[in-house]
Amino acid sequence: MSATLPSLAGVADSPALAAELPPEARTAQAGTGRWRGLVVPAAAVLLWAVASRLDIVNSALLVSPAKVAATGWELIASGRLWLALQASLARELTGLLIGTSAGLVLGGLLGLWPRFARIVGPSFNTFKQISLFAWIPLISVWFGLGDVAKVVFLSLAALVPVVVNTADGIRRTPPTLLEVARVYGYTRAQTVLRVVLPAAAPSIFTGIYLALVYSWLATIGAEYLLVAGRGVGNLLIEGSEHFQMDMVLFGMATIGLVGWAMNAGARALERRLARRLGR
Repeated sequence: MSATLPSLAGVADSPALAAELPPEARTAQAGTGRWRGLVVPAAAVLLWAVASRLDIVNSALLVSPAKVAATGWELIASGRLWLALQASLARELTGLLIGTSAGLVLGGLLGLWPRFARIVGPSFNTFKQISLFAWIPLISVWFGLGDVAKVVFLSLAALVPVVVNTADGIRRTPPTLLEVARVYGYTRAQTVLRVVLPAAAPSIFTGIYLALVYSWLATIGAEYLLVAGRGVGNLLIEGSEHFQMDMVLFGMATIGLVGWAMNAGARALERRLARRLGR
């Protein structure tokens, strides 16, 4: 009997079999799948605790999880972490807004206007090949080391993925949809608003999602390289300068958790918008 029935693991790995489960079983299975993502972090923390407890690694280089947690609580209670996070997130969101807005405009022009693409496209393709961190010396000379320079840097980080994905999404609009729009006598504006942009929406969402990821990574890089001001990256610098590995490790964990929260929020918003556009 057991040989003829699929195991629960087999059902989880087979979308067709999973679709045949009742709704309650699918909900329970999805909940179990979400918890599986904690296996690797839990195993890493356990291994870390054992290594620090047995002094396998020099304690000055790898402090215990308890010490990191105590330092984190001290940073939270003193308000230093919140001030650093507020500064970092304010820069990140400002740079994301500027870079995404400019990217949507430029990507739309490249995708909708062939003549503009022939004139500007080659220059943009050259521009996007320049490493992001290669702009740091020029930005620091032009804008200094303050918040303006960091926002400019983050705007560049967000700009490129939005332009590329927006232009590609528009260009890949299925010809059959454009033909239907012509049959119905749509004007150019109606075709863009009712056909092209909805068809390109998944690609545009992908570009904005990548811009969110890149701008958060660039935020920490900018704070580390353009050291003036307050931010999570500056906590890492302070910890490394004073050889406080507990502060450094807690700062890294904070960066990862904030990035994970941004990723989850962006995915949820994307699904919500996709459902609305589908309706």
